Amino acid sequence: MNTSTMIKSATAVAAGAVLAVAAPLAASAHVTITPDAAEAGSYSVVTFKVPNESATAGTNKLEIELPTDTPFTSVRYVPVAGWTAELVRETLPEPVTVGDTNITEAVTSIVWTADAGSEITDGQMQQFSLSLGAVPDTGSIQLPTDQFYTDGSVVSWNEDGEDASYPAPVLYINDEAVADHHGGSADAGHNEDTTTTEAAASESVSSSDDVVARGLGLGGLVLGAIGLVLGVTARRKNAA
Repeated sequence: MNTSTMIKSATAVAAGAVLAVAAPLAASAHVTITPDAAEAGSYSVVTFKVPNESATAGTNKLEIELPTDTPFTSVRYVPVAGWTAELVRETLPEPVTVGDTNITEAVTSIVWTADAGSEITDGQMQQFSLSLGAVPDTGSIQLPTDQFYTDGSVVSWNEDGEDASYPAPVLYINDEAVADHHGGSADAGHNEDTTTTEAAASESVSSSDDVVARGLGLGGLVLGAIGLVLGVTARRKNAA
């Protein structure tokens, strides 16, 4: 095996290691909500954190499904610059009694659509906040979310369980919140917008630092592998 071939082989091995580490990083970016817990009867502001997971397409639409068996009587959204929001109100499959009120229709989904040029692109995330109430007296509520991309693909965050590849955001009420549920935190009640923003910024910095550290380490691996090949080659030449 000549020097050129050995260098190419060492580089290929190191590149494989880069891909092996990079794949889990990409897969760890889920759509989550903060806080992920609320008290029954309260009016809670929850923020959906939506990272873009494609290097070639942007997120241009988000559709969040709200429950029909335990509907919220009040749904309000916080405007997001460059995005248009639509509250979809429908007749419920069956009337639901909340307190002394018989509810026959409710907001069953909310759709955010990006204006041209406002898509969430590679390396970015966006936050979408909702005021939901009154919070039903139940165990927990799943909030399945569809994430649409400019290339026509759709990622549905609608799966159950801690090990799900595409977990649905969950709002815990009477059930105990799952610890570190895909980056979420159990924090019942209202959170100020500043708290949510600071948490998102901290998460983003932490993630960026981790990526940089891994990148530097893997770069050293590539250089070390090439250096090892050159060293072995030099020894062979000296021995000859």
